[in-house]
This record gives sequence, structure tokens and C-alpha cells, in this order.
Amino acid sequence: MERRREAALTGGTAGRRLTSIDGGGDDGPAGPSGPPEGPGTVRRLPTERHTAAEPPAAPDQARLWHVVLSVAGPVTPLSELRAGLERLAHDHSFFLTARYAADHAEIRYWEQARDLHDAAAIALRLWGEHKATAKLPPWEIVGLEVVDRATYHKRVAEGFAGPPPQLGGVHPY
Repeated sequence: MERRREAALTGGTAGRRLTSIDGGGDDGPAGPSGPPEGPGTVRRLPTERHTAAEPPAAPDQARLWHVVLSVAGPVTPLSELRAGLERLAHDHSFFLTARYAADHAEIRYWEQARDLHDAAAIALRLWGEHKATAKLPPWEIVGLEVVDRATYHKRVAEGFAGPPPQLGGVHPY
């Protein structure tokens, strides 16, 4: 009992076995042959074993990714560009901030995706898919950075790649 408690406290898994306390009900097929099980008897359950070549399967859940999308192109009137970026911010639910100049812009936002490949693919489509609806200039994507949430927060904590001076909204450089 003491060894099992130590392993649970330290997070160790070596030598641990899953157990179940039989409730005494007869609700399934008979277990393995051996001494009869009565109420309160501890029954060992099979444990899953994973080899180094086969890690345990992770659930297919979406994660948050911090995206910085850089676009550039011909000079565009600042009022039109700002209005287009504001429309994009309204359309995109995880939009954080955008900085812009007459010939380039940087958009920062959170993307929810299963993995890095999906987040990058969505980010690469963002400008083109919203170009017509948000009336964005015909610029091209010139840069993309996608990092997971933990990396982003670590960078901010260390003072690197922190959020822009004006968080939220659309601002000139």
C-alpha cells in the first residue's frame, strides 16, 4: 500500500497496477479462474502497455495557436486599409491586433486547430478568403509564424516576442 501511494505522489508509473473493488453484483461474465470474489475483494484489471515505438494515442482535440501573418504589396490609401483590417477583425473571432503601413501589415490572432499543419494552412488562407468580403488590398503573404499557446506565453514571460505596444484593434506602425 505504501509503495503505491509513493508512486502516485511522485507521478511514477513503474510497478503500478490498476485495481477495482468488486461491488458484489453479478453484472457480467465470470472473471478469470481463481478464488471466488466476494464483496470488497480487490480485482486486478489489465494494464495497457505501450512500446517506445507506439506512444499512447492522444485525443483528437483542437489546440490554440498564436499566429502572426505578415502581408505586403502596392501602396494602398491608409483609410481604405484600416477599414479593411477593421472588417477583418470583426469577421475573425480570435483576432488580437493588426498593425499597418501603406505597403504592409501584420495581423496577430489566435487560431484553433488540431495541429501546427492545420493552423498554418488556415492562416495561409485567411487573407485570400477575406480579401473580397473585407475589401482588403490585393497583397501577398510574405511571412507567417505559428506557435503553440505554451510557447507564446513562455516568450512573453521571458520578455521576447511580447504583444505589440497597443494590444487589440487596428493601429498604424
